Amino acid sequence: MRNAHIWTLVGLLALAVVAGSLKAQQPAPKEKADLGKLRHVVLLKFKDDAPAAEVKKIEEAFRALPSRIPEVVDFEWGTNNSPENLADGFTHCFLVTFNDAKGREVYLPHPAHKEFVALLKPQLDKVLVIDYVAAD
Repeated sequence: MRNAHIWTLVGLLALAVVAGSLKAQQPAPKEKADLGKLRHVVLLKFKDDAPAAEVKKIEEAFRALPSRIPEVVDFEWGTNNSPENLADGFTHCFLVTFNDAKGREVYLPHPAHKEFVALLKPQLDKVLVIDYVAAD
């Protein structure tokens, strides 16, 4: 009888080792930002005295980023036309899409992006950036 208990215990221990080994081989769960297209929303509020010609240059420079940074898979932009009066002075919205968070990791430090930011800063009053992965 005692041997039966020992063999049962050995068997349970072997099952625990096998189960632990199988669990260790499973891939780690993906981060939410890796589960789909990542959206990078940028809202701009220019200084009151920003010259219209400079704002136009900034628009053109932002619109050129997708052709300079291949990780940008989609891009759209526009200016505020909401009748609700809740924009808090923000006038421009840019939506940059990446296949995943890795695309954003390339985009943010990219020389073309840094060049754009340097052009933008002298005319910028405020910026709001939100990134998200679209929920189903």
